[in-house]
Amino acid sequence: MMSIVYNSQQYAIVAYPTHEALELVDKTCSRSLFVQGAVAGGLRRAIESIPDEQRSEESVDALLDEYCAGKARPIVLH
Repeated sequence: MMSIVYNSQQYAIVAYPTHEALELVDKTCSRSLFVQGAVAGGLRRAIESIPDEQRSEESVDALLDEYCAGKARPIVLH
């Protein structure tokens, strides 16, 4: 089962709990990144480490921009 755990105009994060995985979807650039295990846990911790008073759509999206840079792959429809 999957669930959307974050959704902004630029990004969505889909969680796959049974696989300990996250899929980051960059809506504006049509790219995605699938991470599992320790990498997914590290991303969750990075988001949670943003102080509450600074955590906003802009700050989370900026973190995801950095995280996806050079790693995310284009979404291709067949």
